[in-house]
Amino acid sequence: MQASATGKVAEKQASQTWLGRLGPGLIAGAADDDPSGIATYSQAGAQFGFGLLWTILFTYPLMVGIQIVSAKIGCVSGHGLATNIRRHYPAWLLHAIVGLLLVANTINIAADVAAMGQALALLVPGPAHLFALGFGLVSILLQLCVPYGRYVRILKWLTLALLAYFAAAMALNIPWADVARSTLLPQLQWDRAYVTTVVALFGTTISPYLFFWQASQEVEDLNADPRARALRKAPELAPANFQRIKVDTFAGMAFSNLVAFFIMLTSALALHAHGLTDIGSAADAANALRPVAGEFAFVLFSVGIIGTGLLAVPVLAGSAAYAVAGAFKWKNSLALRPSVAKEFYGIVVLSTLIGVALCFTKIDPFQALYWSAVINGVISVPIMAVMMLMAARADVMGRLTISRRLAVLGWLCTGVMAAAVATMAYVSLAGA
Repeated sequence: MQASATGKVAEKQASQTWLGRLGPGLIAGAADDDPSGIATYSQAGAQFGFGLLWTILFTYPLMVGIQIVSAKIGCVSGHGLATNIRRHYPAWLLHAIVGLLLVANTINIAADVAAMGQALALLVPGPAHLFALGFGLVSILLQLCVPYGRYVRILKWLTLALLAYFAAAMALNIPWADVARSTLLPQLQWDRAYVTTVVALFGTTISPYLFFWQASQEVEDLNADPRARALRKAPELAPANFQRIKVDTFAGMAFSNLVAFFIMLTSALALHAHGLTDIGSAADAANALRPVAGEFAFVLFSVGIIGTGLLAVPVLAGSAAYAVAGAFKWKNSLALRPSVAKEFYGIVVLSTLIGVALCFTKIDPFQALYWSAVINGVISVPIMAVMMLMAARADVMGRLTISRRLAVLGWLCTGVMAAAVATMAYVSLAGA
């Protein structure tokens, strides 16, 4: 019976189309280009022109490597990152990681819903704060009321909103030779603003909440199929699953980084080239495009902010809920009804509502999102280090510990983030 079930799972995986294999990796990659990320990329392009385009090319293989590690931990162990950390590491480390993630995600939610409200106010006259509240409530209702399978399909369709940024860039005259030169032969700078922006870009591109989300979604997919099992208990299914994860993650992260590249490129051409070097939010970036790039680019940029926000806010709230619930042994699954997983959904609702509430305070949303990206960069270092250690442990991964090549790539990503954070700290202290 067990062999028959395993065979059916293998047949189902083999029959999947290329598009059918896209899921957690695609959604994680698209969610990475949330309104706060859009603002960070826009500010980088506005302030430094083509000078930071190289970061997108540089981070792609690192991003792919660390996301594959997180996906494999979930798929092989059958548990999310927080649960695995709780099982194998000291409580103080777990609580520190989960606490910092919850703070960073809540600030990110605040920045995202604020940007969405501002973007809608640019298109439709009305109060941006109330629009932000509406977006927050819609996000909560989606997670509370829509069945998991349908909800994931909605998130997949929302990734199409990111196509707006390719179209917005194409509305401009792009000097491809200069773009290629700046991307492949970067002129590095040694000053506080440049280094801090690099860390913010790394932090918004290689984000801890994406690690927790993709690992947990692999677990969700396992639980959604009654015939599926954690790969450490069914290692014969590993090759097909690892191939699916690779295709999904390579495609999702490529989509994410291409969008980030074109957002930065659009800002460099439309804003930096015209002396507009200070962007207060993603909505400010959209509004600044209007007199330079025209109404079409302005509308596309604004609609993209709203679409990516509707995708990213549930991912931010959901990843925070997965982390907290895993830390405290609560039931944690979007496939469960709210009445069954009250604590899990309570974190989803609470983090979203606190994020919305911050929009009604005097906190500068752009500064909040910028520093949340920096915080993400800082806390990603210990999280990645713990992930890499877990991925090499037989008591977590069985005989499916990660390969030497993936281990090198994952540790390289961890080292690069650590070096970026250390450089930012040194430059900040030296300039103080």
